[in-house]
Amino acid sequence: MPEGMLKPLKIKGRVLPVPIIQGGMGVGVSLNPLASAVANEGGMGIISSAALDRLVSKRLNKQLATQDAVYEEVSFTKEQSRRNCGLVGINIMVAIVRDFEESVRGALDAKVDAIISGAGLPLTLPTLQDPKDTALIPIVSSARALSVICMRWSKNGYRPDAVVLEGPLAGGHLGFNYGDIWKDENTLENLFPAVKDMAQKYGDFPVIVAGGIFSHDEIVIWQRRGADGVQMGTRFLATRESSASQVYKEAVVNCSEKDIAVADPVFFPPGSPCGLPFRVITKSPMFQNSRLRKPLCNKGYVLRPDKDKKLACPAKEDCVKNMCVCNGLLSSAGYEENEMQLWTVGTNAYRVKEIVPVKTLMNELKGLTG
Repeated sequence: MPEGMLKPLKIKGRVLPVPIIQGGMGVGVSLNPLASAVANEGGMGIISSAALDRLVSKRLNKQLATQDAVYEEVSFTKEQSRRNCGLVGINIMVAIVRDFEESVRGALDAKVDAIISGAGLPLTLPTLQDPKDTALIPIVSSARALSVICMRWSKNGYRPDAVVLEGPLAGGHLGFNYGDIWKDENTLENLFPAVKDMAQKYGDFPVIVAGGIFSHDEIVIWQRRGADGVQMGTRFLATRESSASQVYKEAVVNCSEKDIAVADPVFFPPGSPCGLPFRVITKSPMFQNSRLRKPLCNKGYVLRPDKDKKLACPAKEDCVKNMCVCNGLLSSAGYEENEMQLWTVGTNAYRVKEIVPVKTLMNELKGLTG
């Protein structure tokens, strides 16, 4: 293979010509236009399942339940994707408790190529419905987490078809405690060897690395280290096909390194009501002005057990420590026009300098441009 050329990624008997998985950015950033464009360039385009009931219902001008909305978006995206090019997957967050099972079933009914699941451990994923040809891919931030998943899944006669190892430089919700994000032991480079060993122990399935990967040269370096592929979110955020608002895209292009921070309800409020650290552009209107907003939770996607073990959203009672993530992200995707926007990004967002078509970006990442 010529120097600098990317190796294809093999997952569950299928070959992905370009070993790039586009991150599933929710709410509403990773939808049909972006996912189909990435798939048509040989990568794996990913739909975000978050709030698809509202987003697809608005697009079709009719009310759909979560399972039906997921089925519709996956089916539509697969129709828009050319055969023998890339693949279409969906990102389903464990933290969106209310819609998790319905999202999985809708995606499997639509014969999605892969389900990628994180923001918690997807311990029940293989038990919800026979995946058949669909690849089941957990997201982890440590070898220990992968071991727990493999042991649980093996009891049901299944092992992951691949795994995404997401380091602390990623955007959105992070799988680390706030104080652990900057520890040297938690860099992607230091986490990778143990996760690779664990994947080999349980069947030698592919390991896909994510968090802070930006360029073609960096993808080549990771493949030389033994990674089978990469997942990239922020690079696709400021593309023409991304469903992020124009203001959101321009905020990415114009942000500086000092504008990017990790929000947390305790250590750097306001944070996400699910309690996980959450990387954002600090100039986001929702982050800047959350405390001026009346508490409101009229969507209820991100829920966690309260003191009585009932599912609730902390942002319904307190917008000083907790941002209303659902409404802020829906606003950033053009759904809530009168709501403050929330801009979540990876740590390298400041390196993005222009809004480009997916084809242009994919050619750059393939190493086809100078």
